[in-house]
Amino acid sequence: RFEHPFDALTPPGTTSMASTTSMASSAAEVPLVPVTVLTGFLGSGKTTLLNHILTATHGKKIAVIENEFGDVGIDDELLQKNSKVQADEEIIEMMNGCICCTVRQDLITVLSKLAKRVASGKLKLDGIVIETTGLADPAPVAQTFFVDDAVKAFARLDGIVTLIDAKHIELHLDEEKPEGVENEAVEQVAFADRLLLNKIDLVSEADLFRIESRLKGINAFAPIMRTEKAQVSVDSVLNIKAFDLKKTLDMDPEFLNTDGET
Repeated sequence: RFEHPFDALTPPGTTSMASTTSMASSAAEVPLVPVTVLTGFLGSGKTTLLNHILTATHGKKIAVIENEFGDVGIDDELLQKNSKVQADEEIIEMMNGCICCTVRQDLITVLSKLAKRVASGKLKLDGIVIETTGLADPAPVAQTFFVDDAVKAFARLDGIVTLIDAKHIELHLDEEKPEGVENEAVEQVAFADRLLLNKIDLVSEADLFRIESRLKGINAFAPIMRTEKAQVSVDSVLNIKAFDLKKTLDMDPEFLNTDGET
């Protein structure tokens, strides 16, 4: 398994008992917030999609949790132009009502901050989108919503959406790895509940047919949506009620076993 992508910068003791308790107690007052985990290699269009969510007029209040390990983060200028107030360093409110969070620490700590705001009535959330790094196996992020009681009381994993660069996906799928090392592109396709085949304008219809056949060979369950410049409606990636724990456990019986992971 790969290391949890958010763990590297976790200061010791960041998740206090107080914050954990407040997360758990908030569950009684509000329904669980649906969470989309967004995966895809660098260049697949994740940042373009996130920028769209943070600036489009869609009437939803969405928290975007950006993992800072990516080479290209959400544009600072875009954040400045479209943000109301920077209430704290890690949680920025956008003009369209969405929230942009930057993970410099443990994912659970950031979720705890959001849960506190929701519990206090300062924030209403329609959904959360968590971006993972290009080489990250989505499983450790997904596990967070099943193995941490405080998180389970606040949010539910709604779906894993994988963005795919139509021009380069076959190179990634064909990349030979050393023995015992998983191919990250194959993992991301296999774990997806929905596949967004992006940059379709850069390849031919014959290429798309071949690529879609390969993707279905890896994951027969996930619907494939064709997109250009990651332009999809917010409803096609949020609250899609697509994650199926049983299906995931059938594919990876060790999914909920976090022993040995850092």
